[in-house]
Order: sequence, then structure tokens, then C-alpha cells
Amino acid sequence: MLVNEKPAVKDQPMLSVRDLKKVYKTDGGDVEAVRNLTFDLRPGELACLVGPSGSGKTTLLKCISGLMAPTEGEVLLNGTRVVGPPKKMAVVFQEYGRSLFPWMRVRQNVELPLKNHGVPKAERDHLVDEALEAVGLAHVPHSYPWQLSGGMQQRVAIARAVAYQPEVLLMDEPFAAVDAQTRADLEDLIRTVWKKLRVTVLFVTHDIDESVYLGERVIILSSSPTVVQEDIIIDLPEDRDQLNTRALPRFTELRHHVYEQIQLAKKGHRPAAAVVS
Repeated sequence: MLVNEKPAVKDQPMLSVRDLKKVYKTDGGDVEAVRNLTFDLRPGELACLVGPSGSGKTTLLKCISGLMAPTEGEVLLNGTRVVGPPKKMAVVFQEYGRSLFPWMRVRQNVELPLKNHGVPKAERDHLVDEALEAVGLAHVPHSYPWQLSGGMQQRVAIARAVAYQPEVLLMDEPFAAVDAQTRADLEDLIRTVWKKLRVTVLFVTHDIDESVYLGERVIILSSSPTVVQEDIIIDLPEDRDQLNTRALPRFTELRHHVYEQIQLAKKGHRPAAAVVS
């Protein structure tokens, strides 16, 4: 839900996080999960978010998606404040099994958000066909999720998000529960879909190599209470593949830098002034 929703403005950030703070009220007192987070994502950007365990990544995503209200600060989508789940934002979760309805076929799962929003059937059919084709599932529209492998189930969840035609796609460690080979395939799938649709993507991951391989930027969070430790431009070629890209000396340099910053964050080091170049 957005307050006074308005059309996109050229050169305006698609997503803005401004001085975001989240404090949880507990029986033992207040717990400051996120202290002061500020960053922007431009339209069509793919940014990865990494940080130590417990650094508030999931809390941040809940605030961005409108599922949780921040204690202070705000989230803006196209310059408009987010006060509930926005219509033009989709989320893909790690636990894909829980997000799919096992009694519904693949096509029905992908179609459901469109149906709930009153999209006409002819348009729904077209969008679902395109989404299933984009994620390589055009051959199993009538299967049930439980008949598919874990990687294919996650593709269904991605197809459902893509069919919804979001302006912003949030991904919360979506590949953490699949094997290494499937993970590599899904990473390439995300870059393919992103390049085709040019949707703005914020991809949360614990995997440092994955963040460097996928993103145009890597936003590193500090330990809790969380601020932005560093915001790094990933200057790798736009066309990437698992073998050649990961063998590049620059990939190794960037991976080393992100790893170093996360280790510093674990030790309580606060943001560095320098940015890798």
C-alpha cells in the first residue's frame, strides 16, 4: 500500500531507504535491530545485500516490503512512502515450499496473485505463459509443486513473482535451501530474467560469492545494531557465466574485499570511509 501513489519520475530512485531504524519491544527491554540504514536503488538495478548473521537483513526486508513498520525513518517506492505491502512489489522467500500451495497446480500457483487482483483471464493467461517460459517451466504447467524438485519449486515461486510484473523484486536468500548445482543454475536464471525485464532487484544472501556474481552493487551491513558498512560497485562484465566470471582476478579481488568487510563487521568494526575501486 502506498500513500498518494504517483507515476515514476525520471532519474528518481526506484527504492529509497531513509534513516531506517527498528526497535523491538521485548520483556527484557528494547532491542535495537536496525540503527540507521540509508541507501537507494535506481530503476532496473540489481543489488545484493550481505552481512553477518543477525545483522537485521530480514528485519530490513520486512520493513521495505511493508510487512513491518519501522520505528523511525521511511521507505519510499517511486518517491512515495510505503505504509503497507505495495502493489508493485513482489517477494521471493527462502522457504519456497511454504509459499506454494501444494493442492494447486504450477499454473494455478503462478496465476493466483493476478487472479486476486482482478486481472482479466486473457491477460492472466498471457502473463503466466510468459513467466513459465522465462523460468524454463513451460513444460510442467499442470504438475503439482510436490511433484517437482526443490530447484523447480523455487522456479515456480520466481515465475509467480515475475508474472505479477513488479517494479521491485525482493529476494530473501531464495537459493539457500537448494544444492550447489541448482543454485548456480538459479543464479544464472535470475540474471537472465533481470536483464530481460529490467526490474529493480534487491537480493539478500549470506553467500559472498553469490553476491559478487549476481549484483551490480553489494551493500554490506554492519553487525547489529545495523548500518551500511560499505556500498561496493561490482565492476564485472555485464555478461557473466559461472566458469569464466568466477575465474577472473577481479572477481577474486571483490570477493576478498566483501569477505574482509564482513569479518570486520563481526568484530564490531563500524563503517569504513573507503570504497573499493
